Amino acid sequence: MKGNEWTYARAGVDIDRKSQAISALLRHLRFRREGEVRMLDLPGQFSGLMEFGEHVLTLATDGVGTKLLVAEALDKWDTVGIDCMAMNVNDTICVGAEPVAFVDYIAIDEPNERITDQIGAGLDRAAELANVDLVGGEIAVLPEMVRGVDLSGTALGIMRREDMVSGADIREGDAIIGLRSSGVHSNGMTLARKVLQASNVSMHDKLDGLDRNVGLELLTPTEIYVRDVLRLLRSVRVTGMVDVTGGGLKNFVRLKGGLQYRITDPLEPQPIFQVVQRLGRVSDHEMYKTFNMGMGFAIVLPEEGVEEALSILGERAQRVGSVVTGAGCGVPSLGLHYGSY
Repeated sequence: MKGNEWTYARAGVDIDRKSQAISALLRHLRFRREGEVRMLDLPGQFSGLMEFGEHVLTLATDGVGTKLLVAEALDKWDTVGIDCMAMNVNDTICVGAEPVAFVDYIAIDEPNERITDQIGAGLDRAAELANVDLVGGEIAVLPEMVRGVDLSGTALGIMRREDMVSGADIREGDAIIGLRSSGVHSNGMTLARKVLQASNVSMHDKLDGLDRNVGLELLTPTEIYVRDVLRLLRSVRVTGMVDVTGGGLKNFVRLKGGLQYRITDPLEPQPIFQVVQRLGRVSDHEMYKTFNMGMGFAIVLPEEGVEEALSILGERAQRVGSVVTGAGCGVPSLGLHYGSY
């Protein structure tokens, strides 16, 4: 890395060290419960899986991250509830499960009715978009541990066992369809914020190429793909799905190994990505392994289902590539290739 180039690690988020920390945690998690309801141990999935008779239950948990600092800077909290829900329900549908229930967790330094009122409005809107019941939650007041607000949640999903999309059926020759993101979503925000700060750009500034000020661009809520994907699954055979979140294109590596997920026609990134890349002199390699770069969700399916899938998914869907022999994921036109997650 050149001295004037920004990376996610330089911004304070080292993905490799995060992976090592996760591995240190996971090596202790060996216990498996006894009884009829037991965990399905399928590596690489975007949610946890539990056997439940003829059904499978899923659990996904995630938070909004440092996007909350953008909300704080603008004093605008009415969209982050959508992000919180989206991060979880989009993970849930990756295995074909329908999200049905959600609980939120708010940690705050002091009670603030105006902030929680706005967060609640966003959560309710997200529940409608995802067709999910918000069945409970927790507000923890932690003045000695939290500065400001932290927001996370957990989604419960359910599916019939025979409807599970595990990725095991992915084959060479399958097509990849990408669904357009709404913008940065809720991953890579630390890098985006640090680049803007280093360039003396305020969240209230409006830069060339953007229709709104920088803060509002970053606060654009994460797209919720639930209804479109579930409608697709009722009509078209799908072999794998990817929520393009933290790690960017490297999320494809979580699918079936021994194959390469080649992105030959990537979706056009929104202008906010171009602003961050230009100001931070961020390489293509770093951008595509940190951000969604315009593609928030991806669907792998046999070639014969592509036309019908695109008809169901509408204008925000595009065929972006295919599955070929090899390993990892890449964008040949940009000279990009990513191996292990």
